[in-house]
Amino acid sequence: MSEEENSQPSGRQSMGSVIRSVSASMFGVQSSKKHAEDFSQGNIVSYVVIGLVATVLFVLAVWGIVQLVVSVTQPS
Repeated sequence: MSEEENSQPSGRQSMGSVIRSVSASMFGVQSSKKHAEDFSQGNIVSYVVIGLVATVLFVLAVWGIVQLVVSVTQPS
């Protein structure tokens, strides 16, 4: 698919585009062009919701890894 076919009309971004944008922002690799596009076409509510969900998932993943490591290294 080309970029023109993948973009949605009327300034709305797809949920996949929002997730990719939030993921790139969390890793600090967001391009200036995409950043400007997000601010001009994006809906703030969708970015906040996806950002909060991603943050909660990240924290739960770190917590789970710590619990696994502690349980494996703890003497019986």
